[in-house]
Amino acid sequence: MLPLTQPATAAFGLVLGLLGHAVGWPFPRGGSQAIADGLAAYLRSLGGEIETGHPVASLEELGEARAVLLDVTPRQLLSIAGRRLRDGYRCRLERYRYGPGVFKLDWALDGPIPWRAEECALSATVHLGGTLDDVVASERLPWRGQTAARPFVLLAQQSLFDETRAPAGRHTAWAYCHVPNGSSVDMTDRVERQVERFAPGFRERILARSALGPADLERLNPNYVGGDINGGAADLRQLLTRPVARRSPYTTPLPGVFLCSSSTPPGGGVHGMCGYHAAAAALRHLEAS
Repeated sequence: MLPLTQPATAAFGLVLGLLGHAVGWPFPRGGSQAIADGLAAYLRSLGGEIETGHPVASLEELGEARAVLLDVTPRQLLSIAGRRLRDGYRCRLERYRYGPGVFKLDWALDGPIPWRAEECALSATVHLGGTLDDVVASERLPWRGQTAARPFVLLAQQSLFDETRAPAGRHTAWAYCHVPNGSSVDMTDRVERQVERFAPGFRERILARSALGPADLERLNPNYVGGDINGGAADLRQLLTRPVARRSPYTTPLPGVFLCSSSTPPGGGVHGMCGYHAAAAALRHLEAS
C-alpha cells in the first residue's frame, strides 16, 4: 500500500514471492471466519472466555487485570486511555499517520470468471494491473488524494478451489483497490471495467454485488481508520517504529497495558505476529513483576 517508487517497497514483493514459491498462498476452507473460529475454539479449550458486543470506551471499564492487551490503533488508544497517558507519548500517538484506504467489492457469480489468459483460472489470487506504468500510477495517486481510472486490483476467486463457498455451479469472488484515506468515490464501475479488460464477459456473470468504501469498512471495524486496513502507513519511517519509537513498541507508559494491533511491528497481514510479540512482552512483564 505504498507508491512503488518509495525505498524498500520491493522487499514486500520479494517476501510474498518467496512465500508463494515455498507454500503457495493458502486460504481457509469455508472462509476467513474459520480462522477466528479456530482461534476461539482453542482459547476456550484452555479455559478462556470471550465476550463480544461490548464496546470499551475507557480502561476503567476493564476492572483490575494484571495485563490488558488492546487490539486497537493509536486513535482508539487515545480515546480509551484518555488523560492517563503521559503528554509526550500522547503527542507522538497523535502524530501517527494512516495510509490509503481500500474500496472492496464482493460478487456472487453464475459461473467462473472467464479469463482471457487460462493461467488466471489456476490461481486463487490474481493481481490485475496492466502495464507496469499503470500499476505505478495507480499506487501513487491515492497518496496524492486521487483515484485511478484503471486501478490496480487484487482479486480472489477462492470458490474455484473451495466448494463450500458457493452453491453447485455458482461462484463467488472479491476484489479491492487502493483509494485515498476516507475517499467517498464509488469505484465499482472502475474495478469491474478493470476485471472486464482481462475477462471479457465478466459483468454478465454477476448475480449480486456488495460494495464497501472506506467509511463502510471503518463502521464495520473502527481500526480501519479512513479505510486503512493496514493499521497505519507502513513506510520506512513507520514500519519498525509503529506506533512510536520505543524499545518495545508493544508496551505503553501505563503499567500492564499493551498494544497488539497491526499498528505495531510487523504491521498488517494475516500472520498474527503483532499479537505474538505483544503476548511475549506481556509475559515478560508478568514474570518480572
